[in-house]
Amino acid sequence: MKTRFYLSLFVISFFLPHTILAQQPSEAQTLDSITITSTRIELPFKKNSRTITVISAASIQESPATNLAELLQQEAGIDIRRQGVNGMQADLYIRGGSFDQTLLLIDGIKVEDPQTGHHTLNMALPLEVIERVEIIKGPAARVFGQNAFTGAINIVTKSNANSVNSVGYKTGSYEQQQGTVTLGKQLENSALIGHASINTSEGYRYNTDFENQNYFIKGRFNANTNPIDVIGYLAKRKFGANQFYAVESGSDQYEETQSSLVGASTKFETETFKITPRIYWKRTQDMYLFKREDPSFFRNLHISNKTGLQVNASYSSTAGITGFGIDVAKVFMTSTNLGKRDRLMANLFLEHRFSFANNTLDITPGVSVNYFSDFKFHALPGVDIGYAIDDNFKAYANVGYTYRVPTYTDLYYVGRTDLGNENLEPEKALSEEIGLKYFGENFNAYVAIFNRSSTNLIDYTKENEADKWLATNLKSLNSTGAEFNLSSSFDLGLYPQNINLGYTYLDEDLNDVKTAYSKYVINSLTHHFTATVRSQFLKNISQSIVYKFAERASGTSYSVVDVQATLSLRNLELSIIGNNIFNTDYIETGFVPMPKGNVLVGVNYSF
Repeated sequence: MKTRFYLSLFVISFFLPHTILAQQPSEAQTLDSITITSTRIELPFKKNSRTITVISAASIQESPATNLAELLQQEAGIDIRRQGVNGMQADLYIRGGSFDQTLLLIDGIKVEDPQTGHHTLNMALPLEVIERVEIIKGPAARVFGQNAFTGAINIVTKSNANSVNSVGYKTGSYEQQQGTVTLGKQLENSALIGHASINTSEGYRYNTDFENQNYFIKGRFNANTNPIDVIGYLAKRKFGANQFYAVESGSDQYEETQSSLVGASTKFETETFKITPRIYWKRTQDMYLFKREDPSFFRNLHISNKTGLQVNASYSSTAGITGFGIDVAKVFMTSTNLGKRDRLMANLFLEHRFSFANNTLDITPGVSVNYFSDFKFHALPGVDIGYAIDDNFKAYANVGYTYRVPTYTDLYYVGRTDLGNENLEPEKALSEEIGLKYFGENFNAYVAIFNRSSTNLIDYTKENEADKWLATNLKSLNSTGAEFNLSSSFDLGLYPQNINLGYTYLDEDLNDVKTAYSKYVINSLTHHFTATVRSQFLKNISQSIVYKFAERASGTSYSVVDVQATLSLRNLELSIIGNNIFNTDYIETGFVPMPKGNVLVGVNYSF
């Protein structure tokens, strides 16, 4: 397996220097015009002093991914552990952190789940309504607060209603069927976008069938003065969960989830002052059966509601830019297993960006102060530093404290294989990073070295194979790693091409932590390499190839290749997508084998 990985890396590295010689306006150039909107101090992509990557709408359209989980797997350092096709149940990890340590946002709204981070990607929007995905790696607690332990991902939804109108259908292996409709209408002072989709499959093995429904609506009103954005999203999932949660005799498990979000925001802006208020309501319902045909045997029902208010603001002066904000939310949960719970959360944010030496040096210190009704106050300071060496190179560094309170599952769950622990302490860490970015006319790249010293990490451990998994605070864990990414666009003949390469190395030192079995923390990706080639050689035909190599701390490794070919005929697109085309045997999490080679054939009409 390693031989194949190094051979692939050698071939790509050999051809890359020859291909980037041609000059072509590129996606790298379009990134310069993107403003990162998930923070209070909004900055152009090029001026940020953090490790941030952006997946644009063009990259999404050209990708063989059919959902957000598959799309994020193409980014080095992002560990998506799926249990089946179409991302029906998938967990999100960044740089070795757990699925509870990564924050997901939709248009700046934090959608973490108080029950468990297993539900994070239940809020993954359909790709048809995503304008771009902003990935912020490293300590982000001082910017976003709780749960941004190892990073944050912000999904920015589309606003141009005239460009979204389409209908699509895909069918393929395991009797998969995917139908989508996206409609938009742009008016003089408002816009409306609506989306509905349904994905079904009979499953690639016993009891892995699923049905996934998505409904999304976005309205923009008063667009010419102070725009008001309103979004609504509902995702309903029903799926067989063969060995997803319990291995022994767990072949008949079944789950149904409903995730919904309603939010409204606006912006008031002058030359020096910006303020963005936002209100939202998020609801999650999770019903789990240990025996699908016998609900009386073991059934859990969890319903959680989160209502929140955010106000972010920035003020520009001769001394720099000051960002400040408040985020207040109330969580309610009713559960047959976890009981009735509620939590009040409040976050205060303050940061200031100083610029020196003709704006070549920027320093942004900041702090967030968090309050939880069951875990009291915590202050999380940090600082970002950047130095523009010239128009193309920028060096940067950041350091900060980060923090996560236990979920209700961590604290109170009682199951057939897992036990919570109400005596858990919050997780804490000090993270540092140093990096170098390059911005070229048709070439972008960065390299970064990072370290995270964590204490009180929450994992599920046991000393004997027959024991139950018990939620436990590990004493300490030191995570050190390096990462690089490069993207190049070029012209080959008459048509544009694009290559993206990424690699993340991670070394985890458990210090004096001794445990025989770990469920989550101790099986991170130690080597993660991704390569995406998007190419076109004929007028109406384009193709994409995605290569992923993963090696985990346990020593297991695998390589997976996905491909897509698209025939474009004016408003009509015909596509064929092949996943795992070399039939690799591999497991991303637990004991659930991933499907062998499978195919989707699709048609999409835009109008």
